[in-house]
Amino acid sequence: MAHVVIINGTNSESSRIQGVQQYIEQHVEEARSIEVYKLPAQALVTADYTNEVIQAANRLIEQAQVIIILTPVYKASYTGILKTFLDLIPQKGLENKVILPIMVGGSAHHLLVIEYALKPVLSVLGATTILQGVYLIDQSIERTAHGFTIQEEARERLQSQLQKLRKEPIFLS
Repeated sequence: MAHVVIINGTNSESSRIQGVQQYIEQHVEEARSIEVYKLPAQALVTADYTNEVIQAANRLIEQAQVIIILTPVYKASYTGILKTFLDLIPQKGLENKVILPIMVGGSAHHLLVIEYALKPVLSVLGATTILQGVYLIDQSIERTAHGFTIQEEARERLQSQLQKLRKEPIFLS
């Protein structure tokens, strides 16, 4: 199976994005995760490409065939912490990779944020195979005493895109 890396661009462990990450990890074998909020803040803010932790994260991306990008919607865009990490990915660092963007927002009003905010940045990083993203309303992800529960309709849309990943040529080798 292809090498899959999840880039989690939320800024906290209690974010509903964590529920989406957990769901993906349960359904994609051997997915590796980069939780940006756990990376060294000083290295992110100062764009320290030489930081060992940042270099290790970039090696995961370099080795990946599939990148799944998760982020909440803040102020009609993706998170600033995600942007600081994307800035540390080498130019053309997403070239020859299949990208699946997934965003969680407070309402349907920001449905096009994937198209207008995130995809242009991914393209600049060399991404040419960007699958149709998944936009979820935060109300479809419920925090429970045991983690998170994702409503059926949202789970079905996530599962549909994960199945499309499996049909990509890289999974057929």
